[in-house]
Amino acid sequence: MVEKNVVVQNETGLHARPAASLVQFVKNFDGNVELVKDGKTANAKSIFNVMALGISKGTEITVRVDGNNEQENLDKLIEFIENLND
Repeated sequence: MVEKNVVVQNETGLHARPAASLVQFVKNFDGNVELVKDGKTANAKSIFNVMALGISKGTEITVRVDGNNEQENLDKLIEFIENLND
């Protein structure tokens, strides 16, 4: 398992459309993808779990990836989150 912290810079955080984009982006990753905020962990392949974290702009989250190509997938996901727009 690999993990990295990232600060969400998207204006609306990870709500509705951005959350759906993130779920679509990770759905074909092998293994597990998790987001952690304030000790709460969510499956990043579930829109309901992602939105339940209430991630707003400026929030630091931990991204965890476990499975095949985990470092490559983590790097792709961090870049996706950093460049996320509404």
